[in-house]
Amino acid sequence: MSYFITGTDTGVGKTLVSCALLYGFAAQGKSVVGMKPVAAGCGDDDQNEDVMQLRAASNVLASKGQINPYCFAQAVAPHLAAQFVGINISFGRILESFEELNAQADIVIVEGAGGFRVPLNACQDSADLAAQLGLPVVLVVGMRLGCLNHALLTVEAIATRGLTLAGWVANAPDADGTTRRCEASGAGVPSDRLLPQTAGYAITSDLVSVVGSPSRMASSSTSNVSKADMPMLDGNIAALQQRIHAPLLGVIPHQAQPDAREVASLLNLALLEQTELHD
Repeated sequence: MSYFITGTDTGVGKTLVSCALLYGFAAQGKSVVGMKPVAAGCGDDDQNEDVMQLRAASNVLASKGQINPYCFAQAVAPHLAAQFVGINISFGRILESFEELNAQADIVIVEGAGGFRVPLNACQDSADLAAQLGLPVVLVVGMRLGCLNHALLTVEAIATRGLTLAGWVANAPDADGTTRRCEASGAGVPSDRLLPQTAGYAITSDLVSVVGSPSRMASSSTSNVSKADMPMLDGNIAALQQRIHAPLLGVIPHQAQPDAREVASLLNLALLEQTELHD
């Protein structure tokens, strides 16, 4: 089963969660590959960082063109970046690349651009792409002020497209409202930077059932940990749990240096399998 990863906004941790899912499924012995159909924003080397991280987290060797059919230099809305260079983003090309990847891997993790309704061309948006792919959706919620409304509206939009919301992830962003890039390689991260799974929110029975036992949580150091810039984080997570009829796959605390391999251990992939069995 493959998945489409979307978020409540841009910069909420979609790449971090996408890479974590790739590492998690790979640890189960599955062949996995990440896909970023549309990327906007490249460095001096003409490489998009999200795409590089997805390729590093994959264990299936695929071409850059298959993983990322459309890549634009400007870090602006995808349809504007495409217009600037005179290109129309074609879903046909994206779907063809997905089918090629799907034939090579057990699981394809498709990371959308921006939020669920971001425009991709003159008349289609990311929600239309998700609908054509027909994949179950994983929603990444950036836990910051305004996220409740953004999350619930996104859940409604997913349902309107007739798609299954397979689960959601609560990710606590940095204090400035962004999520730091994940270290997709997972190498060289000292143990004192691995964070407790309860940093920044209260331990409740519901959350413990998702992210692990208190003894497991206590095994990580609390150094370099700060709470996300969001009052009553635990209450906001609880409010979303009450209103989103899909499993909370995990809670990612605010971290100084997020690492996708470590985040993989915070996600309960068994809940995705349960959702698949119920469909």
